[in-house]
Amino acid sequence: MTTTTTSHRPLFADADFRRLFAAAAASRLGTSIGYLALPLAAVTALRATPGEVGLLAMLSTLAFLLIGLPAGAWVDRMRRRPVMITADLVRAVLLGSVPVVWWLGALTLPHLYAVVLLCGAATVFFEVADQSYLPHLVGPERLMAANTALVSMDAANQLAGRGVGGYLIQLLSAPAAIAVDALSYLWSALCLRSIRRVEPRPEVRAEAGLGRDIAQGLRLVTGHPILRAIAVEGALTNLGIQIVQTMLPVLFVRELGLSPLWLGAFLTVGGIGVFLGSAGARRLGRRLGEGRTIRLTSVAFVPSVPLIPLLDEGPWLWPSAAAWLVLTYKVGVGNVIKVSFRQRVTPDEMLGRVTATMRFLFTGALAIGAGVAGLVGDLVSVRAALWTGAAVLAVSWIPIMFSPLRSLRELPENV
Repeated sequence: MTTTTTSHRPLFADADFRRLFAAAAASRLGTSIGYLALPLAAVTALRATPGEVGLLAMLSTLAFLLIGLPAGAWVDRMRRRPVMITADLVRAVLLGSVPVVWWLGALTLPHLYAVVLLCGAATVFFEVADQSYLPHLVGPERLMAANTALVSMDAANQLAGRGVGGYLIQLLSAPAAIAVDALSYLWSALCLRSIRRVEPRPEVRAEAGLGRDIAQGLRLVTGHPILRAIAVEGALTNLGIQIVQTMLPVLFVRELGLSPLWLGAFLTVGGIGVFLGSAGARRLGRRLGEGRTIRLTSVAFVPSVPLIPLLDEGPWLWPSAAAWLVLTYKVGVGNVIKVSFRQRVTPDEMLGRVTATMRFLFTGALAIGAGVAGLVGDLVSVRAALWTGAAVLAVSWIPIMFSPLRSLRELPENV
């Protein structure tokens, strides 16, 4: 993989990385608030059913299935930072429309559906460009440190954002909290606009075609045994988590009669897990080896999975929260080690397509999981949906154990 910078300066001595970090911190804080506020706006303001909540969650990630793969090919033909800025501005406008329409007394579920679907399309381009832009900005020698900083910050924002989100929703309303999410994307765009390092224009390949470009990204992922295993394991993990998460607002607020503050607190536990996992990922990788770390964390959380569907307002709340902490710790470790490995071994000219292929699988699984949750929640029960998600999580480790990762201590340095 090539890059335009080989600086060995500490990350936060680099003004451009600080600007990128500030942009990510602002937008992810808002996203954490919106993650809680959007479904609660549907549940509290619009009396949405479990099926309608599931549809809302599915539409928020459906764009990755619809345009995820071609987005990677398009991003590889463009400078990545302008794509990120445009996506931020689009999301700010769309989300800003929700509190405005609510204040006018005209908020409807179709409006929320349209907002989350279009925001999802903008997020496709942002996330593909973001993960492709980072190696250019920091260089390969600082990639693990950069991912650690960003994932840890993301987890810290989950801690703050979901707690703050629960408080704002309790104090004001869910639609009003969404306004904060909109402002965060505007601030992110301004921070990204201030980055000074010039990004080179991608080379135009005479033989390039959209279908051929997409196929190259798919072949690289599916043809590499480690990337393939990571992709399948990550998709199963996301599928299971999304089935559970989609039903949590309905379970907490409607079935258990708890306030949004309790839901925010439970989700905050997940932020603690991601933060601890991401902060310790480099240390674990050095001590155990990156390959062994992936293997052990993929299996170690499985015994705690059955505790998650037992979540209740009584004593079972605490074991369920502990199981959620263990699961999200595993996610935090993987987000640092697996993403850094993928960025490290992928040629720069294919980063967009490989990232898009992974996001197509990972976030596509979120869309499917939301749909499954809504369907099972409507036809059977919310509790049955939670057990369905737990069952998927319980088998998510299998692709790792049937790959070269079952015996590797260290990850290879090239494709």
